[in-house]
This record gives sequence, structure tokens and C-alpha cells, in this order.
Amino acid sequence: MTKLNLLMTVFIVLIGVNPSYGGENASNPLAAVNNTDVRLQYFDLDGPERYDFWVADGAYMLTPKLKLKYELHYWDTDVTGSSESDWESFHIKPIYFPKQGQWGAWKYKLAVGAELIMDFGNEDEGIGSGSDQIAPLVGIALLPGGGTVLVPLVQHFVEYSGPDVNKTAFRLIAIQSLPNKFWGKLDAIIPVDWEHDNAIPATFEVQLGKMFKPWFGTYVDGLIGIGGDKPYDWGVGVGVRFNY
Repeated sequence: MTKLNLLMTVFIVLIGVNPSYGGENASNPLAAVNNTDVRLQYFDLDGPERYDFWVADGAYMLTPKLKLKYELHYWDTDVTGSSESDWESFHIKPIYFPKQGQWGAWKYKLAVGAELIMDFGNEDEGIGSGSDQIAPLVGIALLPGGGTVLVPLVQHFVEYSGPDVNKTAFRLIAIQSLPNKFWGKLDAIIPVDWEHDNAIPATFEVQLGKMFKPWFGTYVDGLIGIGGDKPYDWGVGVGVRFNY
């Protein structure tokens, strides 16, 4: 089965599965919510530039304990010296919630899963890495109260086809509910590349959004890269969200 055929099959399955969940912020990857976001991000690459169009960035709750996240990326970049645009990658990520409960005043939800990343093979155009990857993950959502959610995650990426990938990403997400249906989010990622152990870059994303209706919201992003081999200097983005 080709990558395009697999992508079409996944979306056909998702169309036929539509349980109703809600009440959590979809910017939390461990939230029990059905959503599809459409996003556009611009990245400054210290000279070259890149537009990353997330044609789809969403999730379905297949059961109360099993979530399926998906992403489809399209890039426009001049990193090779000329303008190029094409499909970059498709991501599908089942996440299972084996346990949830309460530690004192804090609620928690444990998560384990794996991400399948299928590259569309356009690295000669400066688009993507050329590697198909598998990335197991473990994380926990912590709710200390006051509308705050903290999500520490660890995910390890390794290639199963294409150039070598051997990277562990340590991630911390903080989401705060704000008055009038607004929310704020901080997403910090520190990846350790075991192929280049002298380079430990970091990325930080700040997001501010608002739900205008229970089913519709918008948000803006600000991004910055820090350290050696950082993927970008800075970036900005906008997105629209549909919950259902």
C-alpha cells in the first residue's frame, strides 16, 4: 500500500467513527476531544525561510481510553536557493490512557503511545528529512486546579527507512484557561540527537487562543529556536480549530 493510499484509508476510517467527547483543550495532546485544526506557520531560518501548512492537525477519541492523532504537512521553502513547495509528511499517533486518578489535590492521566511519521520523499527540494520514523512516547497530564494543565512528555524517534534518526525529545506543555473562553499555552521541547551529541537545541512555542463557539476557535503562535543546530530562528503562526 502506498503512503497516499494509506492516508486516504485512515481518513475514511475516521469519517466513520465519531463518538462525542469534549470539555478539554485540544492544544493538549492528551485531551479527550475530537478536533481538526488547520494551521499556517512561518519560520525564519537565518536567511532562508519556510512556510509549514498543517492541512490537518487533529484527533479522534476512538474509545474513552484510546485517542488517534493525525497531522498532514505541506511545505513552501526557499532553503535550496529557489522556491519549492510540496507535501512534507503524514503523522499518525495512537495514544492509550491506561490509568487516571488523583494524587492529593492533583488529578492525573497517564498516556503511552507511538507516532508513525511517513515522509513524502521530497528532501531534494529541501522539504522534509527523507526518513520514515517510528516514535514511542510516554507522558502524563497533571491538573493542579485553577484551569491549569501540565503535560510532561518523553518521545524517542528512530528511522525505519531513509537517513539515520536517533533522537529523544523532552517536552513540557503548560496550558492555562483564561476568562472569556481564552487560553494560553507554552510548549517547550529539548531534543537530544544521539547522532550529534554536541548539539542540544531547544524550541519554545507560545500560543494564545479563543473559542468563539464550543465547536470553533482561533489562535496565534509565536516560536523561537535556541542552541546549536536549532531548526529555526523564530516563527509565527495562525490556526483555526473545529471541535466536534
